[in-house]
Amino acid sequence: MPADMAGIFIRLTGDTRADIPPALPNVAKQSMKNVLVLGANGQIARWVIAALTDRNDVFLTLLQRNPNKLTGWEPANGQVVIGNVLDRKLLRAAMTGQDIVYANLIGEDLDIQATRVIEAMQSAGVKRLVFVLSLGIYDEVPGQFGQWNNATIGNDLQPYRRAADAIERSGLDYTILRPAWLTDEHEVDYEITTKTDPFKGTVVSRKSVADLIGKIITSPDLHLGGNLGVNKPGSDGDKPHFM
Repeated sequence: MPADMAGIFIRLTGDTRADIPPALPNVAKQSMKNVLVLGANGQIARWVIAALTDRNDVFLTLLQRNPNKLTGWEPANGQVVIGNVLDRKLLRAAMTGQDIVYANLIGEDLDIQATRVIEAMQSAGVKRLVFVLSLGIYDEVPGQFGQWNNATIGNDLQPYRRAADAIERSGLDYTILRPAWLTDEHEVDYEITTKTDPFKGTVVSRKSVADLIGKIITSPDLHLGGNLGVNKPGSDGDKPHFM
């Protein structure tokens, strides 16, 4: 596969990458719920995509940066866009016709990425956004764990906080999720806290966060305007158990 495929749309056939046509227009489906996943190769996103695969009422557009991370098992009810959310032209094209955007992004420039997402959604008239950030952006984690968390990742969270502020000012119909430290446990076991609540617990599985995202995608009025901490019940401690 060519290394430089930025902006290439790949129409998927379910279990093969052989059918790669030249650049296509956005093919969001009028009769389906159109979902744009940003950062589609992320570990939480993979669970979300798996849950929505083969649904005949959902059409997925999966944006990811690295074509070498295509697995060949991308869902039949979707298309892949290779590119970067910082590419304004590409992002606007990918937004066209979408009903909901789920952002699974990371990086030191996350606030800039969030701003580009907001701009593209506003330009395309797309309102519903689910954006995954992190615990600790409001210094809301109490006790010894909060001190440890702040000492460990506090500086890294500054762009995450700026991203949250931009999303809340955007006028979009957003839900912000702030997961605890993530595990790969194959379990769905979580509780949520609001922005004004002290954060609970230390960990949560990626599969649990994906479950919550999937529920919001299928029921977009769920947690509308929410800014939610997500943790595994009973996982309180001075730091995550695997650290």
